[in-house]
Amino acid sequence: MEQSFLLLAVIVFFPMLGAGVSFLTGRKDKVLRDRVAGCITIAEFLLLVLLLAVKGAGTASLVIPGICGMGLSFETEGFRAVYGTIAAFMWMATTLFSAEYFGHYRNRNRYYLFLLVTLGATEGIFFSADLYTTFIFFEVMSLASYVWVAQDERAESLRAAETYLAVAVIGGLVMLMGLFLLYNQTGTLKISELHAACAGKNVYAAAGCLFFGFAAKAGAFPLHIWLPKAHPVAPAPASALLSGILTKTGMFGILVISCKILLYDWKWGTFVLIIGTLTMVVGAVLALFCVDFKRTLACSSVSQIGFILVGVGMQGLLAGENALAVRGSFLHMVNHSLFKLVLFMVAGVIFMNLHKLNLNEIRGFGRKKPLLAAIYLAGALGIGGIPLFSGYISKTLIHESIVEYVEALEEGVLAQGLFGVSDMKIIEWLFLISGGLTVAYMSKLFFAVFVEKNNDAEVQKKYDSMSGKYMNPVSAAALAVPAVLFPLMGILPHLTMDKIADMGQSFCGLLENPHTVAYFSLANLKGGLISITIGVLIYLLIVRTWMVTKLPDGSTVYVNRWPRVLDLEDYVYRPILLTAVPTVCGGVCMVLDHAVDLLAKVLPIAGSVEAGLFDTITDSVIVFLRKTIYKDSPQPHELEEGNGLTHVCGCLVNRVVALLNLTIWRRHPRKKDYEHAFALAYESFKENTGIIGRSLSYGLILFCLGLCGTLIYLLISLLL
Repeated sequence: MEQSFLLLAVIVFFPMLGAGVSFLTGRKDKVLRDRVAGCITIAEFLLLVLLLAVKGAGTASLVIPGICGMGLSFETEGFRAVYGTIAAFMWMATTLFSAEYFGHYRNRNRYYLFLLVTLGATEGIFFSADLYTTFIFFEVMSLASYVWVAQDERAESLRAAETYLAVAVIGGLVMLMGLFLLYNQTGTLKISELHAACAGKNVYAAAGCLFFGFAAKAGAFPLHIWLPKAHPVAPAPASALLSGILTKTGMFGILVISCKILLYDWKWGTFVLIIGTLTMVVGAVLALFCVDFKRTLACSSVSQIGFILVGVGMQGLLAGENALAVRGSFLHMVNHSLFKLVLFMVAGVIFMNLHKLNLNEIRGFGRKKPLLAAIYLAGALGIGGIPLFSGYISKTLIHESIVEYVEALEEGVLAQGLFGVSDMKIIEWLFLISGGLTVAYMSKLFFAVFVEKNNDAEVQKKYDSMSGKYMNPVSAAALAVPAVLFPLMGILPHLTMDKIADMGQSFCGLLENPHTVAYFSLANLKGGLISITIGVLIYLLIVRTWMVTKLPDGSTVYVNRWPRVLDLEDYVYRPILLTAVPTVCGGVCMVLDHAVDLLAKVLPIAGSVEAGLFDTITDSVIVFLRKTIYKDSPQPHELEEGNGLTHVCGCLVNRVVALLNLTIWRRHPRKKDYEHAFALAYESFKENTGIIGRSLSYGLILFCLGLCGTLIYLLISLLL
């Protein structure tokens, strides 16, 4: 157990440490750097093989507390061990191929640094035991792999990298919101505890946010926009990993939602089935009309993710009877990873020799190159679902899960959900037609590159002269070894693919091995043969007639029929996010700004008028009350007017005035009663001071004076 703990830590962090060693080595010796990077990936693959041999489908866990607050948690079981091994194998193959592919590239040191960092982050995702750990490594992986897309720093590369990063960041933010909601409702993010914690709770909002984040990385419609843009400009080894493995980290998250959070939920299964069907069909249509080799493979990846999502959706609809869907979707994940490893490296061989990928320019390159043709055919026949190749096995299982569900609906074994029998038969035919489209676009690439001749005879002669010189033995081995697996697994499915499915099925809630499937029975061959027939017809009737145009000199060229209406980035997302949203938000902000300015001007005036009005009303009320209800009534001992002081002073002044009237003022005597005058002055003073004392304005003035005094006191205290 302790060895397993240590092994998990080494598997996740060893490549990241190796990235630093590789970078420092590359500053001194570039050839040695390539060898160091290759040795690191080989060692990582051997570590995963060791884990697979030691633990197999068994479990082991590792917790590193205190990191990023909640700590990091890792766990291994069958599914994780299998996909961790596939990831390490793909990194090993692409790293060995990169030594030749990047022979004339700049910034190779940077590429290898982020290549190995992404390897560690990807292993961290597959071995994460809780969604918090998944999120941490998911973001590291997304940011590190951004450098792959922008590697050559051309304008189109930087624009594609911008799209890739935007999708990753937006998806990550929405995923984080989903984690907040899920943790708030369940109190845990541990994957093994989610099913029990979510039982009886409405977690659709959290699941929807998580699905958005994971589907963006998986390339599901309508979040697939980064794949057709990133793959044509990214280096071929990076494209193989982006399509083969990084999309599967998104599928890993979708499986956590579908098999842990919402296990056997038919509503969720229906939603995933709809998304999967749209993704499957749209990707296949886009791939058919491409004339760029790598863009065709990129759109093919979108379609194949759709096939996998259809299988995941069927898991929810079939509930406890979903063995075919579970095994089919998992095996197609494995198959697609290996298919795209081989096919993108074939594209890499073409590009590193010609630096072109347009079918009209690379036409005829594969003639007289039997090894490259055989490697491509192995991948093309596999992904096309041709019998005796591994892709046929996984597609047959997914197709039979649809047939099984239709039969269950017809027999009344399962309650009808959103889709009835006729709806499911439409989905079945879309599945078969998408398989036919796969055959058609892979045939288009094969005939254009390996069968037809280039329109320029001199160019074709140059291509033919490259036979035996177009890749070195290490690159040839990196392509040939995984290609050999496709017919091997297709011919011996019970010894190979069934064993792989047995290891991975427990993660999806399937604990018992189902009955053995007769893969090559007529009933199971029927679906594959229908797709092949449809593919041949599409190739002959659409590709050869509509996509191939004859020139006046008798030669033919492939015409780009890419449906611009399906380019959601240029026609929907960028206009909305970069034009409509800023315009609307800017308009709203401008209106609010003017409203605030208006209020800033109006409010002081309105406040002044209001304060004056209320002050006048208050003073008037006080005066009225003072003169009526609260008017003083005379007491027996009180003077009629004035007070004692005014009485004494008035009497004294009256006597002085009387004396003066008898003497000095005898001719003009004064008749004024000063006692009464002093009393009136006193009453006026008393009334005014009473009104002021009771007024609101006076109270506010006193309050302000007191507040100013307090502030002055506090300032003096602070200074002292």
